[in-house]
Amino acid sequence: MPCVNLKAEMAKKDITIEEISKLLGIHRNSVANKINGDSSFSVEEAFKIQEKYFPKLALNYLFEKEDIDEPDAEK
Repeated sequence: MPCVNLKAEMAKKDITIEEISKLLGIHRNSVANKINGDSSFSVEEAFKIQEKYFPKLALNYLFEKEDIDEPDAEK
């Protein structure tokens, strides 16, 4: 499940995946995977992102996961 609020807030402030990857010291693909919901941010990573770029926004808002409707396998 992707972090749609984080994606939207990054777009509003023109913050790139590369900037986040430098902040966290991990590869940009790893950051993209975390934003897209393929893996998860650690608590420490979430705090770093929030403190540096979004100090006025709540962590639970930024990192809220959105359910993507998947086709029902039984239909």
